[in-house]
Parts: sequence; C-alpha cells; structure tokens
Amino acid sequence: MANTGSDFESAKAYLLQASSKTGTNMYDHLTGIISKLLDEQVQNPVDSLEEISLQLKSQKFEDTTTIQPVDEPSGQVNLANSQELLYKPGEEEEIDEEAEPVIDDFLEEMKYFQDAGIGFSSEETFRVFLALKQLQTQQSFQKIRFWGKINGLKKDYLIAECIYTEGEEPQPEEEEEPEPEPEAEGEPDEDAPPKSQYVAPKPLPMEEYGKGVNKYVYYVCNEPGAPWTVLPHATPAQIVVARQIKKYFTGKLDTKIESYPPFNGTEKEYLRAQIALISSDTVISPLGLYTFDEEDDDEEEEKDTYIKNEEYEGIGNEKLLDADGEGPDGWCHHVQHILPQGRCKWMNPNPKPEDEGDDDEDEEEEEEEIVPETGPSLLSPIMQDPQVDGLPAWSPRLTNEHNKRFAGVVISSNIWPGAHGLSYAKGFKFQNVYIGGGHKYSSKPYSPPQPPTAQVEFAIDESVTETVDPTREEEEIFEAENNAKEEDEEDEDED
Repeated sequence: MANTGSDFESAKAYLLQASSKTGTNMYDHLTGIISKLLDEQVQNPVDSLEEISLQLKSQKFEDTTTIQPVDEPSGQVNLANSQELLYKPGEEEEIDEEAEPVIDDFLEEMKYFQDAGIGFSSEETFRVFLALKQLQTQQSFQKIRFWGKINGLKKDYLIAECIYTEGEEPQPEEEEEPEPEPEAEGEPDEDAPPKSQYVAPKPLPMEEYGKGVNKYVYYVCNEPGAPWTVLPHATPAQIVVARQIKKYFTGKLDTKIESYPPFNGTEKEYLRAQIALISSDTVISPLGLYTFDEEDDDEEEEKDTYIKNEEYEGIGNEKLLDADGEGPDGWCHHVQHILPQGRCKWMNPNPKPEDEGDDDEDEEEEEEEIVPETGPSLLSPIMQDPQVDGLPAWSPRLTNEHNKRFAGVVISSNIWPGAHGLSYAKGFKFQNVYIGGGHKYSSKPYSPPQPPTAQVEFAIDESVTETVDPTREEEEIFEAENNAKEEDEEDEDED
C-alpha cells in the first residue's frame, strides 16, 4: 500500500518552492485563486481562472530597477558649473602698458607666499585670480586687491578690497530719521507709572567712503565662481562692539549675531567690522616706500593720505628681517589706526551747539573736559606695536631659505594670527594677505563682559513706603479720642 501521507507532504513541499524571479510559490498562488473564486462566486470559474491568476500576480508585482533615480544637481555640481564659466574667454581687453593694472600680479605674489608655506594650492590660487577678473567686469574699479580668506564653520569667505573709479561710486541711500513720538494731550494721569528721562546719546556718524575705516569697499564670495556680494560700510558703533565680542563666522551673511554687548547687525556687518580692525593693525609696507605730500602744509591736523615716494631707492632684506636683533625696523603701517570710538578721525561725541552763549560759565567748569582720543599716526613703524605676551608683535622670515639671493621677506603678525606681509624686489613690490578665523590672539579664554549694575528705580520715602496696620488697642484709643472730640463739639453747639 502506498504511503499517502509522505506523498502528500512531498507534493506540498514541491508546491511551496518559491520562484527565483517573483519570490512566490505555487501553493500560495493556488490557495489565493481558490479563495477568490469562493469569496466572489465568479460565474464560469474555469474561464476566469487565467484572469484571476494574472490579477493576483500583478498585485504582488514590485517595480524594481537597477537604474538609480536622477536627483537634483548637488551643490558641488552647481559650483562646478559656475566655475566652468571662469575658464571661458571673455571679451579681449585693451592693455595699456603705461597705466597701472587694476589687479596686480596676483599669481606672482601668491607664489612668494606659497614658498613661505602660506596661501592656497596652485589650482585654487588660479581660480581665485579668475574670480577677481570676474569681479572686475561687474563694476568700474580703479584697483582690486585680494584681501584674504576668513574661514567659517559652514563656508569660507573670499574677500576682495576695491577702489571705485572716480565718479563711478554708487550713491549711498539717505537714511530717514525716525519721527519723534507725539506727546499725549490732556492732563497727566496721576496713577500712570513714571516715564524714563534717559536720553540715549546720539551715535557717531559713519565715515564716508574713501576716508578712515571706509577708505575701501569690500566684496565677498564663498567660492571662486560664486556671486560676489558687496559689504556695507562700517559704523563706529559696530566697530566698538566688535572689539568686545568674539563670534565664529558661519559663512552665511544673513546670520543673526547674538551677543553681549548686543551687536546691531548680521554677520555681514560683523564681517565688515572685523575686516576694518584687521586691516588697521596688519596692513604694512616697506618703510620709505610711501611719504606724505609736501604740498599739504596743514601740520595741525593729522595727515590721513600719503603718496608714493619718488626718491625711494629700495630696501635690503636685512632691514626687513631682524638682522640686528632689535626687530624688523624696515616696515610701517599705511592704514590709519582705529580709535577706541570706532573712527580713524576723532569726533567730539558731545559737540557744543553754535548758538550757545558764554553765560553759563559755572556749568561749563563743572562739566568734564573731553580729551580727544589719539593713536599711532599714519606710516608709523611696526616697531611701536605692543608686544604679545612678552614676545614681538611680528615674526619675519625669508620666503625661501635655499634661494636667499632671489627670496623675498614674509612677516607674520602675532597679534592677528593669519595676517602676513610680503616684500620682494628690494621693497619695490609688496603685498598683504590674511588667511585665518578673523579673531585676535588672546592667551586667556574669551569671557563676555558682565552687564552693568542695575540702577535704583526711585528714592524710597514715605510716599512709597507701606504703612503698618494698627493693633486693636491703638484702634480703641483712636476711637475713644474721636468720641471725646465729638461730645465736646456737641456741648459747644448746645451752649
């Protein structure tokens, strides 16, 4: 007798074998067909068998493909497309060999920096040069200089220092002064809280373009080929606060600056303030290359302009280096020092009105006399710079120790790490560059300044002191005295 149990198990096992293509098996498929026929009571089930089978197969079908979906172009692809435009030749320029070039020999200057271990790779250097050429076509510039690169948490900033062609400067927009709040009409409310009598001091005016901290205009971009964005002019209030805070750059100009003291602006304004502070302390040139104009005979006022010295005969590397052990005395600052009030040229914050007479002499004597702020003058030697933790403010070295005959001199700032000066060709050629995080050196960890002490709201006297409730004994005495007074007044009325 045949073993029907084992035959059934063998047949079921055969039907349960999964397909290598779809992953289903005949047993489940037939079970599904029979269940569907019984549930729906299909007429002519024999004729509908194939159709029901196809329906069940289509329900289990998965649309799989080995072709990956096409996503939107990534940021790197968009950057590559924008940088591709840098390499496309533009319109041919008419080169005037006698005129000073708008962009100096940037590739040669960066080659000297690279020999000293500063700067970018050759490929990135060339892309930055093409980006500067692209900027030149966007506006009429007299001069464009690569100021440097500030590293950010998400993106970096490439910064170009520019001078507009005379007469082509964009006109600044006039700021509308806020209208004063109208005073409330009618009698004052006795229960109204007292109003503050404090009047905020008027902010110092911003130095106009071409003077002081706004002598140059700055454009920034995140990568070569990315669009250039012009930075606003720096205001004294922003520079004062920027000196007191320390914020890492993110690479996004619209990032809000949250700090104490509060900074009025976004990362765009903070970046511009830091550029002004770095330039004021670290932009240097060989001593004697620039001089003051002799035609400017105004000796009382501090000079803020200079001209190229036609009698300059050059300077040796020994003078630019610390050859005598006393420091590199062949360099000078050719950017004005920024005073504590945030301007290069001092301005009295409390000017005396012109129509004020000399009647109140006593009041004038009581007022403290404001002493003008002073700082290092223009073209002052870097030897006067303060030391950094007992070390010199600058560290000079040759760009190439193995080729001293043709090497230049690089000098690095210890006050602003990342700021470097370069001089070669006997001091007739020089350049400055900054590559760093945009912060000043400090041996101590940064700690925000403490907020000022809270002011006393008002003087405490009887008008604001709460009275003490009387005891029951005091109330009885008070009532007895009042009753006695009322009885005496009634007796007087009867008489």
